[in-house]
Amino acid sequence: MLDPKTGLPPRFLRTPDAARFLGISIRTLEKHRTYGTGPTYRKIGGRIVYALPDLQGWVENGVRRSTTDVTPCRVFPARPLTPAEKATL
Repeated sequence: MLDPKTGLPPRFLRTPDAARFLGISIRTLEKHRTYGTGPTYRKIGGRIVYALPDLQGWVENGVRRSTTDVTPCRVFPARPLTPAEKATL
């Protein structure tokens, strides 16, 4: 996906494009941002942008080989975290 104006690949994605990249709804990504459970973002002026490596890293936190895998990283649902979940961050 090249930027039509510059012909370069994008370094940052706005919320709709980041949600499409992740395969989730815009609203879910916004909830993740609100609850602090989503990927790292940047606020430039009034705009929220996501760096591609940050999106890819967040997705990598959810990598599993089996349902019994226990790994130090976890992708939490888009909701307020419980105190026990916050302690695992």
